[in-house]
Amino acid sequence: MTKKQKRMLAAILISAVLFVVAWLVPVRGPWKAAVFAFPSLIVGLPVLKNAVMSVFRGQLLDENFLMAIASVGAFILGEYPEGVAVVLFYRVGELFESCAVGKSRKSVAELMTLCPDEATVFREGKWVTLSPDDVEIGQSVRVLPGEKIPLDGTVIEGASSLDTRSLTGESVPRDVTEGDSVFSGCVNLSGVLVLRVEKSFGESTASKILSLVEDAAAHRSKSESFVTSFARWYTPTVIGVAVLVGILPPLFGGEWSVWIYRALEFLVVSCPCALVISVPLTYFGGIGGASRKGILVKGSDRLEALAKTDVMVFDKTGTLTHGIFEVVSVEGESPEKILEIAALCEQFSTHPIARSLREKWGGRVSEDRVSHVEEIAGFGVCAKVDGVQYYVGNESLMRQKRHSPTFAQTIGTRIFVASDTECFGVITISDRLKDNASAALSALRRLGIRRTVMLTGDGVASAQSIASQVGIGEARANLLPQDKVSALREISADTKGTVAFVGDGMNDAPVLTAADIGIAMGGLGSDAAIEAADVVLMHDDLSALPQGILLARKTHRIVMENMFFSIAIKILVMFLCALGVANMWHAVFADVGVSVLAILNALRTLSRK
Repeated sequence: MTKKQKRMLAAILISAVLFVVAWLVPVRGPWKAAVFAFPSLIVGLPVLKNAVMSVFRGQLLDENFLMAIASVGAFILGEYPEGVAVVLFYRVGELFESCAVGKSRKSVAELMTLCPDEATVFREGKWVTLSPDDVEIGQSVRVLPGEKIPLDGTVIEGASSLDTRSLTGESVPRDVTEGDSVFSGCVNLSGVLVLRVEKSFGESTASKILSLVEDAAAHRSKSESFVTSFARWYTPTVIGVAVLVGILPPLFGGEWSVWIYRALEFLVVSCPCALVISVPLTYFGGIGGASRKGILVKGSDRLEALAKTDVMVFDKTGTLTHGIFEVVSVEGESPEKILEIAALCEQFSTHPIARSLREKWGGRVSEDRVSHVEEIAGFGVCAKVDGVQYYVGNESLMRQKRHSPTFAQTIGTRIFVASDTECFGVITISDRLKDNASAALSALRRLGIRRTVMLTGDGVASAQSIASQVGIGEARANLLPQDKVSALREISADTKGTVAFVGDGMNDAPVLTAADIGIAMGGLGSDAAIEAADVVLMHDDLSALPQGILLARKTHRIVMENMFFSIAIKILVMFLCALGVANMWHAVFADVGVSVLAILNALRTLSRK
């Protein structure tokens, strides 16, 4: 508990004891009002102070003003116990709210400790301690066992294991050695590491995650917007009814004290605390709970959209597969020459397919033999090797060059090799499926995801093979990057529900942006993922996808429960108050009691199950 919460608890306990004493003391008249005034003032002074400030700010309809009027009015009517009960139980509700908000913020606050305050930097021949903000790209940083990595970098000396739970939610440590990339926020567990800084503090992974979480509150869900609009007209309407209840019946013969008392009950019941507190708290708890699992959600509106997802569209490479390619076959009259030409043409490319071609060839890459290299986005590459023009790419590139390959269909990605006159070879490259892809798709089907689609640039045979292995219902093949966006829009037009796109975040930014909700896989260290996606799965694990949907649905369900429960109880008690069946104690329950129950229900989003 914070100091403020401890003071609030102490005031509540002292007031409660004095409340019981006042009830037992056998006094009447002014003395009775005096003994009840002590517990009322001890716990109610902050409420009265806030009510006065609300008047000066022009906010006459906030909960403090309503509670103050109800309590003072009860004292004026001689209903002293009820007057104390209004502020006493209202403060109990405030204490519950404060503790609940503190608990829900705790998981997010843990993220705020991702970045250490200091970094040990090698400068002017010695190790010095600086703020991470002052460290420049290219400098060397030393990280001792038990310390957090302050900036993104590459290991240049040492080996160790890293605790990545704060970023990914993964409990298994990650081993790193020289040449491996490491990310800020990870904890060094064993050996001493020396890193070469690759990104400034503002561009580091931990810094971007903190910005993402801090900005999440700005993105409000439809439910939160509804609550705000609802409270804007609901409270004035109910207060107007309360005024009518207090004035109209006495004008036609009713007792003023009876009907003013009922009007005060209306004021207590009318306060929409349960809604205003519990709905944002529930979403905040859901976002915090997701972050503990390595699932970053950019706001409650995105969490709400994730809960309503019923169509999932997947990229293939890096999402359903590892994105690690290997050459499985080379067809043509001279396989060695075909592989050599392909590797030389692709020698400047950083694409995984190009890397697999060079590794399979194994020869020495020579820039002297290659010239006029031109990358054709979405098709392949063309270059001159030993003065001869060659084309290396997909079937669409071959059709552009008026070649008609006659090679048999194979399972995998096919890379054709051609000259100006003929297509003389094809290289088949295969990408290994992720181990948990099938299980994740099965889990999504059990969750009621009614349609799954895979978008890929692979050929039809390869696409259908991958789709059948993981259990995806529909595969669209031979797609260029711009074709994927068009395909996604077509899918969205065919469905009334929410369409989510799941990609690896590296080259899927246009599709992630075009989807109702974009989900980036393996976003650790990927600027593109963090910037473009609505949801980022920080570790490269498809099983986090059904986990995220389950958590989003649980959060949305709790929001709906709190909304319907709060409104229904308030309407029922207001009706009973008008009939004279309910009293101030029922009104207090309808406000504070319902708020406490709604808050406790909201805290279920923090469950670790």
